[in-house]
Amino acid sequence: MAGALVDVKPTPILKAELDIVIPAIQNLDFLERWRPYFEPYHLIIVQDGDPSRTIKVPDGFDCELYNRNDINRILGPKASCISFKDSACRCFGYLVSKKKYIFTIDEDCFVAKDPSGKEINALEQHIKNLLNPSTPLFFNTLYDPYREDADLFHGYPFNLRGGVPTAVSHGLWLNIPDYDAPTQLANPLERNTRFVDAVLTIPKGTLFPMCDMNLAFNRELIGPAMYFGLMGDGQPIGRYGDMWAGWCMKVICDHLGYGVKTGLPYVWHSKARNPFVNLKKEYYGIFWQEEVIPFFHFAVLTKECTTVQKCYIELSKQVKAKLGKIHPYFLKLADAMVTWVEAWDELNGKVYAVSSYLDNHPGGDKVVLAATGRDATEDFEDAGHSNTARELDTTSSAIPELGITSKNQPVDYLQKIKDLTKPIWADADTWFERQQQEEEM
Repeated sequence: MAGALVDVKPTPILKAELDIVIPAIQNLDFLERWRPYFEPYHLIIVQDGDPSRTIKVPDGFDCELYNRNDINRILGPKASCISFKDSACRCFGYLVSKKKYIFTIDEDCFVAKDPSGKEINALEQHIKNLLNPSTPLFFNTLYDPYREDADLFHGYPFNLRGGVPTAVSHGLWLNIPDYDAPTQLANPLERNTRFVDAVLTIPKGTLFPMCDMNLAFNRELIGPAMYFGLMGDGQPIGRYGDMWAGWCMKVICDHLGYGVKTGLPYVWHSKARNPFVNLKKEYYGIFWQEEVIPFFHFAVLTKECTTVQKCYIELSKQVKAKLGKIHPYFLKLADAMVTWVEAWDELNGKVYAVSSYLDNHPGGDKVVLAATGRDATEDFEDAGHSNTARELDTTSSAIPELGITSKNQPVDYLQKIKDLTKPIWADADTWFERQQQEEEM
């Protein structure tokens, strides 16, 4: 059952590097249950529904609240890509966040307990998942090898043991399962009571039904792909935004070499939505997914797709060309995908590593240094640069786009094995003799 408040506040991890994004249609009283865990962090609340209505947030939380009027003001015409009257509106929070990591949760999810009765700090587990590598290229039969008291199984290739950076941590839920409407109608009283103490990497080439009610991701690695599409008001479909984002994100992660984990942590999902209302929202999606999923299974991104944005734009073209034949909705969705990327780049900008270019800048290093740490577009335009200089903006390696330095960079395990075993093989006969003597003692 949902946990009670704890007396001792846990130590917040990555307090300055993580935002919690929550879509809301009502007062956020549920935050009281999460206070020991969420209060140290910054919250971004995306209000759905009537913007004239004031949503109340409990005292003591550091938060920003955006309603539809705010979204229209900030994005202008591009606000059309943000859904209305659907939890997919949450992706606006991803757009305006300036933090490296995002955790998103629904307002009907509470603190769960493990089988021993201990409260589960969902946020802490998500962070652990994201800070440790994933293993999408070779399945480890002991689940996540980077957890405490775990390792890679016998026979696991040494050249893959360093893993890849983790982009997404997908948590699960106890109590009310995340069923589609037909399954919900067929099993109205079914509850999930099984707690599985495991974290798995989803293998490369494998899709999964991502759920947004208990989800964390590295915004710097995969943020532009976490778009929940056009759902809800004015659209023929709803309740598929998280799955759409999950399919797009997984194809891009596979292409760029990132990992996706699923399993721990659990939250307590408290409320089942009306299955008949859900069926109305999901109706087209139930049929469309049988063609959409194979599309993503066979989607191929070209070698020119070297960034998340480029991957996403390429996917939008394929959506228009192949899924547009299913229904005009997908033509509109493909355009919205492009709008989303444009909005992302406008609000977040591009960051360039210019230190290697300072000595070669024709105007000297001082003008470059004067514009560092902020948007330098206006400075660039005011200087009246030539066409040649403009080409350096994004196509030349002279000014490389700043790479992401992950805390979970792969380790060269083969070299580690060689280093560790060097003393052994230097005097192999003596070492084996000593081992045999120790076993006989």
